Amino acid sequence: MSGRPVVLRGGTVITVDARHSVLPGHDVLVVDDRIADVGVGLTVPDGTDEIDASDGIVLPGMIDTHRHMWQTAMRGYGADWTLTQYFVWYYLESGKHFRPEDVHAGNLLGAIEALDAGVTTVVDWSHGLRTTQHADAAVDALESVPGRFVLAYGNIQDAPASWTGTPEFRDFVARRTPGGGSWDMLGFQLAFDVTGDPTFPEQPAFEVARDLGVAVTTHAGVWGATNNDGIRLMHDGGFMSPQNVYVHAASLSADSYHRIAATGGSVSVSTESEQSAGQGYPPTWALRAHGIPVSLSMDTTVWWSGDLFSAMRSTLGADRSRVHMEAHAKGETVTHSALRAEQVVEWATRGGARALGRDDLGSIEVGQKADVVLIRNEHSPAMFPLLNPHGHVAFQAQRADVEAVLVNGRIVKRDHRLVGIDLDAARAAIDRTVEHLRSTLGEEQWQRGMNPDVPDTELLDNPYTYTDYRSGSTHAV
Repeated sequence: MSGRPVVLRGGTVITVDARHSVLPGHDVLVVDDRIADVGVGLTVPDGTDEIDASDGIVLPGMIDTHRHMWQTAMRGYGADWTLTQYFVWYYLESGKHFRPEDVHAGNLLGAIEALDAGVTTVVDWSHGLRTTQHADAAVDALESVPGRFVLAYGNIQDAPASWTGTPEFRDFVARRTPGGGSWDMLGFQLAFDVTGDPTFPEQPAFEVARDLGVAVTTHAGVWGATNNDGIRLMHDGGFMSPQNVYVHAASLSADSYHRIAATGGSVSVSTESEQSAGQGYPPTWALRAHGIPVSLSMDTTVWWSGDLFSAMRSTLGADRSRVHMEAHAKGETVTHSALRAEQVVEWATRGGARALGRDDLGSIEVGQKADVVLIRNEHSPAMFPLLNPHGHVAFQAQRADVEAVLVNGRIVKRDHRLVGIDLDAARAAIDRTVEHLRSTLGEEQWQRGMNPDVPDTELLDNPYTYTDYRSGSTHAV
């Protein structure tokens, strides 16, 4: 890899190594695509590009393990939605109106937004891929932005067994994805859910994933959509493995958590989503009790922020709130926090790397891939004093404080501005998508969509249209 070496000078380095080391006043030297050295007053090669990191925090690039990037054009549209209204709008009514160019526009802006916030790797949970033309558009957008991405291929408008079984899908996999499960800048997963239908209609899709040697990411334990029956079917079928990522996992029983723990899977927690939309209470308290690895995600900008700072602070808040309320109910007082800031920083970095099987990401150590973030803002009164670095990242920092970002050794943001990114082109593409959706739906329906009616109460039992299965578990029958 060509390019000048880069050194970040004199920052407080949050290494996220096995010891959770914090190194004040340290330099981080990047040569090619790797971290070459970490130390004080490093001697660097001639021509090294120097970035002042004094009074700042240097940490690994953050990793989001579940983001519906194709929906970025709808930013804030569903701010008052429940999860059921989300299902109505995307699954049953308006999701089918997204053209390939709309998926491209959403992915492009979503990818740019991630880098701007110091999120250097994102799993694009792309369940709007109605055709392989949509999938090609998604990948084209991701490859045009200098971040790391995983295309998690999905299609909510068709049965998993159907879309994974087509020649067009196999052709796409052969053309656009890395072979043998190895990847660097672009990875590949299958993204689909398991309804709990006892006929297990999703089994053929799992068999395709096994044949391709790729991981499955699935929304598990989502109130009104997926439940313990789905986990049991996966387990009994032999489809639970360390590569599985279970998104949300917020409405599961202890039995399901035991199955996930025993088979080595991990959970992607989207706390802002779970506590607002209604998948269930954010489950980090249960995951910690069962020893299940955790990563963080933000889900979709239809509702929430596109960064992991808010994910970290909301996760700490939700977990601690539950611990306090549980203690109060027993007349007790919590005197020490069980979940600490350093743990959520790890979940936002190394936790994501582990979920993706990337041991070379997620920490600032010699030999690791050079995905590095500098949090520093000389114009912000919230950036000093810097007393507890992990706590500062989790509770004080925000997107505007991300001064510099490196991905694979390349500077993609510097002096608080993205490098080589055409934001005007992304804006124009998003404007075209919004205009297409508004004109297709009509202005009255567009406005009503911000608080859509729920046309069928059976939706509460299963929002998927490829099976008539109804669990009856989400309301009194």
